[in-house]
Amino acid sequence: MSAGEHTGHYAIAPRRVSFDWDGTPLHWIPHEPTATHVINVLHLLLPAGERWFVKVFKEALPLVDDPLLLKHVKGFMGQEATHSVQHAYVLNHLATQRLDTEAFTKYVDFLFETLLGEQPPFGVPIPTQEWLRFRLSVIAAIEQFTAVLGDWVLHAEGLDRADADKIMLDLLRWHGAEEVEHRAVAFDMYQHCCAEGLARYARRIGGMAVTAPVLAWLWVWGTAYLIRHDPRLAGRLRYSLREHNRAVGKGLLPTWRELGAAIPRYLRRSYHPSQEGSLRKAVDYLATSPAARAAAGAVGRAALS
Repeated sequence: MSAGEHTGHYAIAPRRVSFDWDGTPLHWIPHEPTATHVINVLHLLLPAGERWFVKVFKEALPLVDDPLLLKHVKGFMGQEATHSVQHAYVLNHLATQRLDTEAFTKYVDFLFETLLGEQPPFGVPIPTQEWLRFRLSVIAAIEQFTAVLGDWVLHAEGLDRADADKIMLDLLRWHGAEEVEHRAVAFDMYQHCCAEGLARYARRIGGMAVTAPVLAWLWVWGTAYLIRHDPRLAGRLRYSLREHNRAVGKGLLPTWRELGAAIPRYLRRSYHPSQEGSLRKAVDYLATSPAARAAAGAVGRAALS
């Protein structure tokens, strides 16, 4: 099945956004350090993770012979590269607020650059093509969760009620909207680069079987790290499910059901990510996002100059 049957001729293209972090407080959801840092784990994982997406897709580009899919993949790569850069700027902002993250992100870098690098780690004898297919399956599985999270943040009125920092909300919703916008590209790329049949479906299951527990572990570890090293908390708080669930109840974090239900949906053999989220909601937000509108204005002025 071609990419066009699911995505149509909707253009996927990067938006060269920028954000001014000078006024964003460390606890950007007021009085909610646990919810703040659960979401801040995104900044720990995405700079290295989304750079890795782009590297793997570059390796796989020669396998793509569908012109429309190729166009979508290049748009996806541009968006993910921009996401990586913008989340890295948030890490710099955290560092200026005396929350250093390098002791954690060095392990994230090791995960993506070494354990999931161009060659199988530790000399494991996996054929080059099979190793590429495995990494594509992992990206498709990760993108299942980013689409779910993207749709959630676009609807998360609890963050507005809590008076969350407007700049951080715009970053999260711009990013979330683009995740919904390109929700099917990684899945279509994986399907296209793997021969049809049971083996392709089995690899898809394997990719999710690796991705879901590793992401859960990284998220708990990352949240615990951020809370433990938060200079404003000074060791007075530890990450706990009780505090996490309290934030869920306020609508500040997605429910466990929303996250968990994404897995069995993905494992259905007939599944396709075009079923996830609302493209209309995503497009509507991108039309009003302050950062996206400023980026579009800059492009327009450059075209006229």
